[in-house]
Amino acid sequence: MKYTKLYLFGFLGIILLLLFLTSPVLFAQAGRGKARVQGQVLDEGGKPVASAKVLLELLTTEHAVRETTTGKNGEWALIGLGSGNWRVTVSAEGFIPTTTTIFVSQIDKNPKVVLTLKRPEVRQDAVIADETSLAYLEEATRLYNEKNYDEALVILEKFLDQNPKAYQVQVLMGDCYREKGDLDKAVEFYSLAIEGAKTDEKMGKEITAKSLAAIGDIYLRKGDIDKAQAFFKQSVDANPENETLAYNVGEIYFSNQKLEEAIQYFTLATKIKASWAPPYYKLGLVYLNKADYDQAREALKKFLALEPEGEQAAQARNILEYLEKIKK
Repeated sequence: MKYTKLYLFGFLGIILLLLFLTSPVLFAQAGRGKARVQGQVLDEGGKPVASAKVLLELLTTEHAVRETTTGKNGEWALIGLGSGNWRVTVSAEGFIPTTTTIFVSQIDKNPKVVLTLKRPEVRQDAVIADETSLAYLEEATRLYNEKNYDEALVILEKFLDQNPKAYQVQVLMGDCYREKGDLDKAVEFYSLAIEGAKTDEKMGKEITAKSLAAIGDIYLRKGDIDKAQAFFKQSVDANPENETLAYNVGEIYFSNQKLEEAIQYFTLATKIKASWAPPYYKLGLVYLNKADYDQAREALKKFLALEPEGEQAAQARNILEYLEKIKK
């Protein structure tokens, strides 16, 4: 590397950045820093969502979490963040939670993170027809988002009593048990969902694949990598044309810092649908974690070729600028 033309301040800045990107220890300790991140939460009509919960989690082996809520204009901001990849999760009553991953810089200004929340859709052929049951579902979703898993389970059990054919809700019940830490009970409900999906010609394949992936996540949390990989493979095999499924498996591996496996599934998502931009962005972040800067550049450039505008595009350009500085 050629550092002779850099001033002392610039030299030290690049060295610090390099350390943040290459050292797992420093990267894990980067939960606190000088960075500021701001964003806005909108609904599908472009209107601001007030009082939405915003959760930021640092994607390293040592967990760091920041939380805030949106104001009346749907905007939020957090300061004191360290450099690195942060997962942003937004949830609000009556909406489906959404998640994205951003790269936070302590050197340059971070782009505004704008996320859109969608409301649950009720299918025309759904087995749920009455307003009471729909109210149960909405209430259970709200309680789940608020991490009141025991209360959510009580509501879901009432719902299932009234709608015994709505086996799909067992996936959400499994999610509740998973978040409670009762992993065996979670597997039990995911397995029930798989059983119920066998006679469902319309949603069965999707529910089966999702449940298998959820069981894989359970075994990954237990540290049983072989079983986790087996269930993830079954999940993708159950719905091989679904690029989102492969992408979601990659996300599970990435959040658990299983980088090689994350690369495998994000790459699979690009093979299933080469024109879909998100997995290229995530591949860039994974390679960045591995300090494989050439591969990170290649993935992020492919992402920008497919999606040149938007918040993640701004993030990708930020990262590419850093990587160019490191080369000098």
